[in-house]
Amino acid sequence: MIPATSARSRHRVFSASPGPSSPSVPSAWHGVAMIVAAAALGAAAWCGHALALPLACAFPTLWAFAPSRMTSAAVSAAYFLAASHGLPQGVVNFYSTDLGVGIALWIGAAAVFVLVHAVLWQSRPGWERTLCFGLAAILMSAPPFGIVGWAQPITAAGILFPGWGWWGLAATAAILVAMTTGAWPIAAIVAASLSAWSAAHWIVPSQPGGWVGLDTKLGSALGRTPDLAQSQALLQHVREAGAAGARVVVLPESAAGMWTPTTSGFWMDGLRGSDITVIAGAAIVDREGYDNAMMEISAGRARRLYGERMPVPVSMWQPWLAWTGQGGGARATFFANPVVESARHRVAPLICYEQLLVWPALESMLHSPDVLVAVGNHWWTAGTNVLAIQKASTQAWARLFALPLVRSFNT
Repeated sequence: MIPATSARSRHRVFSASPGPSSPSVPSAWHGVAMIVAAAALGAAAWCGHALALPLACAFPTLWAFAPSRMTSAAVSAAYFLAASHGLPQGVVNFYSTDLGVGIALWIGAAAVFVLVHAVLWQSRPGWERTLCFGLAAILMSAPPFGIVGWAQPITAAGILFPGWGWWGLAATAAILVAMTTGAWPIAAIVAASLSAWSAAHWIVPSQPGGWVGLDTKLGSALGRTPDLAQSQALLQHVREAGAAGARVVVLPESAAGMWTPTTSGFWMDGLRGSDITVIAGAAIVDREGYDNAMMEISAGRARRLYGERMPVPVSMWQPWLAWTGQGGGARATFFANPVVESARHRVAPLICYEQLLVWPALESMLHSPDVLVAVGNHWWTAGTNVLAIQKASTQAWARLFALPLVRSFNT
């Protein structure tokens, strides 16, 4: 005969042991499913096709309804890492290093996104959770956290509400915060319907009359060393574009190389006798470092048109050099020259890395530009979808504010 107390103890032991009825097992699988879904979402939304961007609007729901803070952090990491999966290979290409360095920088960039979203996650539904997601989105869209604020769902505004401008941005923000509430199925249906309508009526942003962006395929040779033959070939392409009717020709980032009086003279002499204006990327070097800039060149003059507000962290922007009394890195001006004047147009310029972020585009839009100009030197993105993502992002911003778009990239 088994004592009653022993039987009760045995019952407690067996009832506490894990089994099919234990709530921890389905909860664990639920968390894993959310993490896998976040990774699939990040990869699909940021595949490089503009019309896929609205898929990112589902991220707030996965973040908000994660069963724990740890799962929320894992969801955020899976989304960001999948969206930016081209970074490790890009680092390998740029530094000619092993994949481990690329993975380390990839994880480091994700850490900021994960930290912000994990800290602000709320277990209880309600207005506090919605407010916290909105705060996370704002923090990841502006410096200092926004320096690595890639893959922001708000970029989808240009697909959901093309031509709506700031109203479209506000409407998209409303959809994103609604996705963190119990009304998320309604918000998802609205976003899906708008996305389908946009896909059926999609129009690629056009170039303004008389403007043309020239792409090049010069690889890492572009802008690295003084090359007269390369400069002459670029000048010939510019002249051919002018003969075809172009009055403003945009060349890629670094197209003019290091800017010197000799470089300036070469381009001005080459344009003599024409009314063509060239906008070309160049590096303006001094003792403290350099500006990654756009130069405006014509037969009569050459001037610095724009300095990149946010160069690529680590590879270009290296603020620790200044802290240690050294120089050499690219300057980041963050909020300077959001709009510049060229050929009687108000230009919103975006150089390379800026096209992955939110605040450079929106800061420029505050100044009512006439045209969006996006340039880049993308030889290092070979084998990745980074360039495709930048093209999709610039298309989305141009469509949101109904702006013509001029792009020029080197691969």
